[in-house]
Amino acid sequence: MNGLYYQVIDVTDNGPYVTKLILSMPREVSAEEVNADTFSVYAVIREPSGDIVKLPKSFLERDKLVPSQGYRTVECVYPCDEKGCAVKEPSRFVAVDMKYGPIWKCSSAIASSHKNMNGHGYYMICDYTVTQTKTIGEGDASLNGLVFDHCAGVSNPKRDLFTDTVSDYAPLPLKYGYYVPDLNGGKKALIVWLHGAGEGGQDTAITYTGNAVPNLASAEVQKKFGGAFIFSPQCPTMWLDNGTGQYNDSGESMYTEALKAAIDGFIARFADVIDMNRIYVGGDSNGGFMTMRMIMSYPDFFAAAFPICEAMLDARITEDHIAKMKDLPVWFTHAKKDPVVPPAKYVVPTYERLIKAGAKNVHFTFWDEIIDTHYGFTQPDGSPWKYFDHFAWVPMLNDDCRVDYDGKPVVVSGKEVSLLDWLALQKK
Repeated sequence: MNGLYYQVIDVTDNGPYVTKLILSMPREVSAEEVNADTFSVYAVIREPSGDIVKLPKSFLERDKLVPSQGYRTVECVYPCDEKGCAVKEPSRFVAVDMKYGPIWKCSSAIASSHKNMNGHGYYMICDYTVTQTKTIGEGDASLNGLVFDHCAGVSNPKRDLFTDTVSDYAPLPLKYGYYVPDLNGGKKALIVWLHGAGEGGQDTAITYTGNAVPNLASAEVQKKFGGAFIFSPQCPTMWLDNGTGQYNDSGESMYTEALKAAIDGFIARFADVIDMNRIYVGGDSNGGFMTMRMIMSYPDFFAAAFPICEAMLDARITEDHIAKMKDLPVWFTHAKKDPVVPPAKYVVPTYERLIKAGAKNVHFTFWDEIIDTHYGFTQPDGSPWKYFDHFAWVPMLNDDCRVDYDGKPVVVSGKEVSLLDWLALQKK
């Protein structure tokens, strides 16, 4: 029997990646005995059916599908504990850290159906074969010919922060994931996160791991709110579906009542510990549309909203909607060159109408471009990774939104604040 390995997944700004393999060694190994040349790593990415996943050659060449298999680039190898943390002493476990990110083949832990530009994401089966390519140790203690090709488990710590279940709204139950904060110290806020088009479907974990939503559960963000629940519902098709099963600009959604019922049901479940005066709603793209739909339909229910690259056509927002929303705290986030949701047809006129109507607590961070500043992802030439200009959720989930539409910092009570600082201050 060949050796066992464990996979470690990290959820990043660009979704989840297999970043590390932990090898179960036949004896204790010291740091001096291994390095990046000790092993080669070959990945074969499979569908749940077992078939090899075929992915588009590039975002723009989506009709050219290539098998998702190939060698991973090993970055470093070192003795570790069972969780993959480096240790100074010899260990029976060895970690193999690999390069990962948008340009590194076979590093992603998820795929999409790719039937169109908005295929639903899902976790894949990542099969690895780790082959020893360099002798470990000397003499009778030397190790050679080791092969590790049996996965003994997958660790995805940020995914494990959430629990998955389904709402009990009989006409249209919705799956959702949720995070429960430390419940000491009084009632807690509730953040409703509404996913984008790619995170719909049936794999609920995609709604909160398809991008960096777990950042909202980080100690730093939780401290801002004094603890906050995160509620991440999943749409089976798309929030923009008005019953036709197609994307459209009607401004309506067949999920509006079902989503509100799911939120109400979750609140009822935790009624003793959720602060009804601090319920916030936000989301990206398709979820940005649904954020707008919810505050248009239920303007008095939420304490604040944070729509990101929102896809609610301004022409579908009436003057009555504007009049009802102008007193609700809202912070928009969008990129100027977004080709998927052109801001001139969506967010810009809506923001300007709210300001003209007298809105006093409405803000708008308008990004020139979306650049990686947190994970060190790079272009092939080594320059910082430039995201597709639709990805305005990247800076929002990293709490990088700090300036308003006029380019000046947002200030509350004489203090400059970020979007999440601001959100935590909002109460009905």
